[in-house]
Amino acid sequence: MAAPKDGGYRSLQAALLALRAGPALILLLLIVVVSFTTPVFFTSRNIGNVFSQTAVIAILGLGQLLVIVTRGIDLSVGSTVALSGVVGAIVFLHVHSTVLVIFAILGVGLAVGLCNGLVFVLGRVPHPFIVTLASLSVVRGLALWAGNGTLIPGMPHAVDVLGGGTVHWLPYSFFVVAGLALLTLVGTTYLVWGRWLYAVGGNPDAARRAGIPVGRVLVTVYALSGLAAGVGGLLTAGLLDSGSPTAGDLSELDSIAAVIIGGAAFAGGRGNVGNALVGAFTIGVIRNALNLHNVNAFYQLMAIGVVVLLAVEGDVIRGYVETRVRLARATRAG
Repeated sequence: MAAPKDGGYRSLQAALLALRAGPALILLLLIVVVSFTTPVFFTSRNIGNVFSQTAVIAILGLGQLLVIVTRGIDLSVGSTVALSGVVGAIVFLHVHSTVLVIFAILGVGLAVGLCNGLVFVLGRVPHPFIVTLASLSVVRGLALWAGNGTLIPGMPHAVDVLGGGTVHWLPYSFFVVAGLALLTLVGTTYLVWGRWLYAVGGNPDAARRAGIPVGRVLVTVYALSGLAAGVGGLLTAGLLDSGSPTAGDLSELDSIAAVIIGGAAFAGGRGNVGNALVGAFTIGVIRNALNLHNVNAFYQLMAIGVVVLLAVEGDVIRGYVETRVRLARATRAG
């Protein structure tokens, strides 16, 4: 592969910057196009709807980001949203305690995630896809069994406010997303655990040789993904004022799509909080725009699928350009 000359090198650098900023540019372009096609989009009420509808996807995406950075995947988050809400509703039927209901909902999410991580690491399962696919079915089955296949009505007022309440037009769920995003950013950027995370995703064998506790890192990652699903279950239960055994259906795919649209790679070692949120809001804006234009929900699924494919192809091109840039730098340094 021949190294590019100075002009070609600058072009490659510009192309690489554009590809890295791609998720944000796509979201910005999407917002501009939608705002021109429907004047309703930029109303405060509609923006609040976008934030509310995207909150659960964004929270699940933050948990999924941690998993994907370590070369993993968590297919159980949608089922965990359902089971956590159902358990919270059952607890509320017997004990009218806001604190206990919240702890029950979050505890279910944490327990499911912890089980995924322990089975994957201690069971030496070849890939987390197998473990989380199994837990997807088991957890969804538990949710349907516990709820007898129907809604269990009732949630504490505080949970209802958190999931469906607003400050003027801004939903409370927006502040939950912002808080969790900040915590995730601090954890992945400023803590030693965050450096371990990317090291494990980049090269697990090298991470082991460097003394990084790979097993413990992976268990914590899946536990945190489950906890994020519990938070998603809390917001969903508050929005519905009930526990639904069918809640979170296909949410696992939305969360994965958000992270991939945001530029993370299944190969691991790459991804960040900002781009994961951009990916989540890209999905939210697409759905909102199609709803405003009265487009059938089936086409919404198709549109998101096309965006995911474009994001994956963009990742392939980005890898090629990065290789070219590294070669050019090595040649110039030599």
